[in-house]
Amino acid sequence: MYKHVESPCTRSCSMFMSHMEDLTSALTRKISLKAPLVSSPMDTVTEARMAIAMALCGGIGIIHHNCTPEFQANEVRKVKKYKQGFIIDPVVMGPKQTVGDIWKYKQEYGFSGFPITENGKMGGKLVGLITNRDVDFLPPEKYGTPISDVMNPLDKLVLAPAGVTLNEANKILQESRKGKLPIVNESGELVSLMARTDLKKNREFPLASKDEKKQLLVGAAVSTHEEDRHRLELLVQAGVDVVVLDSSQGNSIFQINMIRHLKQLYPELQIIGGNVVTAAQAKNLIDAGVDALRVGMGSGSICITQEVMAVGRPQGTSVYKVAEYARRFGVPVIADGGIQTVGHTVKALALGASTVMMGSLLAGTSESPGEYFFADGVRLKKYRGMGSLDAMERHKGSAIRYFTSESDKIKVAQGVSGNIVDKGTIHKFVPYLIAGIQHGCQDIGAKSLSVLRSMMYSGELKFEKRTMSAQVEGGVHGLHSYEKRLF
Repeated sequence: MYKHVESPCTRSCSMFMSHMEDLTSALTRKISLKAPLVSSPMDTVTEARMAIAMALCGGIGIIHHNCTPEFQANEVRKVKKYKQGFIIDPVVMGPKQTVGDIWKYKQEYGFSGFPITENGKMGGKLVGLITNRDVDFLPPEKYGTPISDVMNPLDKLVLAPAGVTLNEANKILQESRKGKLPIVNESGELVSLMARTDLKKNREFPLASKDEKKQLLVGAAVSTHEEDRHRLELLVQAGVDVVVLDSSQGNSIFQINMIRHLKQLYPELQIIGGNVVTAAQAKNLIDAGVDALRVGMGSGSICITQEVMAVGRPQGTSVYKVAEYARRFGVPVIADGGIQTVGHTVKALALGASTVMMGSLLAGTSESPGEYFFADGVRLKKYRGMGSLDAMERHKGSAIRYFTSESDKIKVAQGVSGNIVDKGTIHKFVPYLIAGIQHGCQDIGAKSLSVLRSMMYSGELKFEKRTMSAQVEGGVHGLHSYEKRLF
């Protein structure tokens, strides 16, 4: 973990504003991100919605593989097909549902405008649209009214044909002064939706991570077993940009063989290997041809590998040792685990990591998979480690990550399941993280992350061990009570 390491000390003088800080950093040998942030391939963290949001904010999302190959490939496809401003997977309702259902959906999703299709599903024939103003003043005794009785029928809607460009759709919305614009194909089936509020939010994403075709970048995790070669084929067909070989112990013959196989079959595909925590482990994967390394073992908030297996390494030491070796070969390092605050991110980057991978830090956001629920008045979401029994029992992909086979009579858990507090939307939380990193680098006196790392390797930037007294002193203390609002 990073909490026992003093914040970096430096002799440099800050001569620039924090917003001038360049956070561009390498994810792999060939892929760079404008924000050094990666969402973890966990089934309670990253699917298409999270990956889209992360890419728009300048990072990247890695789709988990605790699912069928077809489902994962489809999630990748959703990200690659995403067009800024278009909602490709809107919440849809059916005409036989009631006004009461609208209020339930509003509580669940935070909005009350929904397209209505014949079958109540995306891709069904559009029959109407319901908005907040249509049901705002209906009394509770009317909540049993079918949506078909209160919705805006099809003949009163402004529509756009499939294939419409973002600029054309934007112009239609402006001229019609409507809040939502359904996009339909020649058969009248709903293809996507555009919302005026989303256009306001998504007007500019200057940091967005895109490929040469201007499509959002996305990664996907796979196991090191031969059976996942079919999964890889589907992911490549879907347009995946980078593949993460997901293993709790990356220094294995399975991973080395998989790296060699992938490099022969897909030489242009970027491969992230791991997890490793020593230079010796890193050497084997670099020799096999890996394009980046994922560093960390047992340091995640839901991971109990160090406790149960007595195997692992403190995360700060792991990142420094592996990064110091890998940089000689131009291989970037991803600090995976132990990131709980902006300060931890700054420390990981100062220790040599090019990017940081986050699980618990993103799990409570509205873009993460799963539904919110309330406990003791607090809004929560489920969060679990991929080594937990819950995850292993859901799909064998999680078990394979920890070298556990279906035939094993006893599964040894290396993770736990729990709940995480609501953090709101990624579109507010990630900009907060980015601003925090910029301020941290400004205080250190590094105008870019490459400068930050060079300062550390040159000895200009130093780390000091913190005593317990220093840790107490560095936190909030001496107050009767306080409120800690981060953004």
